[in-house]
Amino acid sequence: MKKAAEERTIYITSFDMLRLEELLEVASDFSARDNKHLDELTRELLRAEVVDSKSIPADVITMNSKVHLLDLDTKEEKTYTLVFPSDANIDENKISILAPIGTAMLGYHIGDTIKWHVPAGIRRLKVTDILYQPESAGDYHL
Repeated sequence: MKKAAEERTIYITSFDMLRLEELLEVASDFSARDNKHLDELTRELLRAEVVDSKSIPADVITMNSKVHLLDLDTKEEKTYTLVFPSDANIDENKISILAPIGTAMLGYHIGDTIKWHVPAGIRRLKVTDILYQPESAGDYHL
């Protein structure tokens, strides 16, 4: 979860919004234990600016984007792909949108710092690169 004082507009494609709204509807019917994560994703979607897939800037994290992140505290570098829960696989660095880091990543730009609360405090990751974004590659409906 990001700090409220630093919330700003995030961008999401209309196609991703539709699929995420469907995911939230189905998930809320089946999962009481993930309601906190569902609530966080709902809050993110409510503040998002929805844009057409062909109009989203290439430097924005969308669903199925592969991104390079730098942990500003440990200086550790990680590469993750943001995916739907059915495609999540930690061994392949595929992070579910319902995981706290997944929810936090959605809609941010290269150069942005993602902040969210973890049991040990606040994690800060800087988006250093987007290695693959479906929309900029012309893959509009993965």
